Amino acid sequence: MAKRDYYEVLGIAKDASDDEIKKAYRRKAKELHPDRNPDNPQAETQFKEANEAYEVLKDAEKRAAYDRFGHAAFENGMGGGGGPRGGHPGAGDFGSFSDVFEDLFGDFMGGGGAGRRTRAARGADLRYNLRVTLEEAFTGIHKTIKVPAAVSCGSCNGSGAENGAEPTTCPTCSGMGKVRAQQGFFTVERTCPTCSGMGQIIQNPCKACHGQGRVEKEKSLSVNIPAGVETGTRIRLSGEGEPGLRGGPTGDLYIFIEVARHKLFERDGTTLFCKVPVSMATAALGGDIEVPTLDGGRARVKIPAGSQSGRQMRLRGKGMPALRGKGEGDMMIELAVETPVNLTSRQKELLREFENLAEDNNPNSSSFFSTVKGFWDSMKG
Repeated sequence: MAKRDYYEVLGIAKDASDDEIKKAYRRKAKELHPDRNPDNPQAETQFKEANEAYEVLKDAEKRAAYDRFGHAAFENGMGGGGGPRGGHPGAGDFGSFSDVFEDLFGDFMGGGGAGRRTRAARGADLRYNLRVTLEEAFTGIHKTIKVPAAVSCGSCNGSGAENGAEPTTCPTCSGMGKVRAQQGFFTVERTCPTCSGMGQIIQNPCKACHGQGRVEKEKSLSVNIPAGVETGTRIRLSGEGEPGLRGGPTGDLYIFIEVARHKLFERDGTTLFCKVPVSMATAALGGDIEVPTLDGGRARVKIPAGSQSGRQMRLRGKGMPALRGKGEGDMMIELAVETPVNLTSRQKELLREFENLAEDNNPNSSSFFSTVKGFWDSMKG
């Protein structure tokens, strides 16, 4: 099949400027790249055709020869040979495609060209798990923590080089941090094995940090724990993470809060729960009791006569403070009516006497056993 005109392949006029040629090729490369056209069997052929056309038209001498002799300029070795076999300018040659590879697919390949690469790398973020008591979460507190972390090397000021000498450009990747390899139809980029992607190497590493620019030490930090924190609350300390490699910016430290369980109180958000045992007599007759509050104080609670186990009473404003200062929650008092144990003979005698007199004093029991009797009667029927 006869070759198509190169200008026609790229969709440009014959007097197109170099910039117009490059832009046209970029559009075609995006449109026809095989990875973006898995269902189009013609895409690969058309992509190669566009690549071949750009390879000729981007070069002033090849373009002049093509304008004068057409495709014949590159047959039988004429025109200086643009392709890998001398005479064919496009078959298997990916030089033109890699000229715009970063622009077209840099983000997809995790790229960024050499012009955007720096020798320094940001330090990693660190995590620290901090356990606080419920009282500390209630009031807020300042704590000093010791964090095992890498710090910038003082001997080389973080450069990684002895006496602060500047690193040199990596000879393997020429400072790009990546090397390219041809694998069939594709050009594959990999991290440079010599400089580990940094683009630079240190000829004379610092003896203290072995070229890393940082050393392992323990540092103390003061942390402000605000009132109202809960388990899972995260506090960020900017710039307190791991120092960057070879003078790069420092990462952050994230402190994750865990609030320890309490002996008296349970928590649900800003609400506190406290289970309080009361005697059978107090529950039956009513009375006043004192209950603890988390701030160390006491609150007086009136128990209504005839209270049952599980009954709850609310103490407003005695719960946990909201994390960002939006008031306080409540405390819920739950009664647990206690059955007396280790009774004396006299106490047993009084209870039996009370039981004989208690005809209408146990409404729940009367209702329950009445229902049970009806159930049994229906089963007999």
